[in-house]
Amino acid sequence: MDARFDGRTVLVAGLGVSGRAAAQVLADRGAHVVTFDDRAPEADHHDVAALVAERLGGADLVVASPGMPPHHPLLAAAREHDVPVWSEVELAWQVRVPRDGGDGEPAPWLAVTGTNGKTTTVGMLESILRAAGRRVLAVGNVGTPVVLAAVDPEVEVLAVELSSFQLHHTFSMSPQAAAVLNVAPDHLDWHGSLEAYARDKGRIYERTRVACVYSASDPVTEQLVRDADVEDGAVAVGFTLGTPSVGQLGLVDDVLVDRGFARLRHTHAAELGTLADLAQLAGPAGVVPPHVVRNALAAAALALAHGVEAVHVRDGLRAFAPGAHRIVTVGHLDGVAYVDDSKATNAHAASASLAAFGEGSVVWVAGGLAKGAAFDELVRTRRDRLRAVVLIGVDRAPLRDALARHAPDVPVIEVVAGETEPVMTRAVQEARRLAAGAPAGVPVTVLLAPASASMDQFASYAARGDAFAAAVRALGADGVSPRDDGPEAGS
Repeated sequence: MDARFDGRTVLVAGLGVSGRAAAQVLADRGAHVVTFDDRAPEADHHDVAALVAERLGGADLVVASPGMPPHHPLLAAAREHDVPVWSEVELAWQVRVPRDGGDGEPAPWLAVTGTNGKTTTVGMLESILRAAGRRVLAVGNVGTPVVLAAVDPEVEVLAVELSSFQLHHTFSMSPQAAAVLNVAPDHLDWHGSLEAYARDKGRIYERTRVACVYSASDPVTEQLVRDADVEDGAVAVGFTLGTPSVGQLGLVDDVLVDRGFARLRHTHAAELGTLADLAQLAGPAGVVPPHVVRNALAAAALALAHGVEAVHVRDGLRAFAPGAHRIVTVGHLDGVAYVDDSKATNAHAASASLAAFGEGSVVWVAGGLAKGAAFDELVRTRRDRLRAVVLIGVDRAPLRDALARHAPDVPVIEVVAGETEPVMTRAVQEARRLAAGAPAGVPVTVLLAPASASMDQFASYAARGDAFAAAVRALGADGVSPRDDGPEAGS
């Protein structure tokens, strides 16, 4: 029993997966748990105004859902009344238990955030640690709630995926190693500005004990490391697609190499693996995309910070299986490939997806909830890939306007949901028609890479990808159904 919570009133705000887990762990530790959710019937409170008027039900602590923005009335009331607000991640750090039920240290955390690539990197990291024989669990933003893993004494190390939402109310976490993969405009409606979004990403580096991993090609991530207050002895380790300097991991020809942790790093680079070890993640042309290589290098750096050997990096990368809805070919029809990258929920991810294809080869299915983002840079830099565009979603204007400004000669069709026909069915039908106009012998791909969130018309990005695959199969294509990959969450 954790005496800090025994008899205390804790308000759990939001009964999603993480909120329910937090409520369970708090109740197990003797807390008086009250719950708020304006959509969950089983919540104790549904009316935020009434709860605020009651001074948050007398709460001593609020554990907030990651989807609840800082300006939410409930959180504003908590600040007004000096009631602490924690994320589920902060709660998890506070309730950690020793490994193997003893009196030793709890499982260390290897933490990952970034606008894109978090889930893939954490999956690679988990695979590497398993290859090294560690009892590891991938947790966080998509997967097992961190708070449940933190109280499991059987877990030896945690690979933790964290969104900016989760980091905003996290204050005491001290990871063994942490990485910010990249920072690009996203969720500006939640954070209010790109600067605030980047600051929340940078919180992952605070109190890091061994290594802060950053992208050498992204000056924002490097500055976040410089600004962080880390534990004595923690080092900065960059990753790059070029030849690495001392203190970096990188690529020499087709070999992934380490000059960040290797014993002879001042004079030699240690081999970790090759691009052939990532062959299962190659794009349509059989080439491993650059962002996949960056993810692999980041995962390797985190694993090396934990003390694994180079051979385990190689074996773990070879064993890693790509997740659903990430550049997955779901069917072929009339010589056209249909590719699901529904996980590309922002402009940065969609740009990386489009970059995997040849010039003029893509009929792009895009759109959804823009989350306050702009798309000018995306369209300007990837216009050469576009044969045509099919726009879906309730928030089509930002993409439509960017296409008009920077790709005025690219045909654009807008699709709205009909009374009897699902929006994705109509979108795929239009995409098929546009793809059929390509000259003979020119390879064409219909690519779902929405650059937007899904919740305007679908339950999650996974549901959106599944709808795309189903619509493709309904046309008579040969293909496979993507696996369910869980709910969409913040980045």
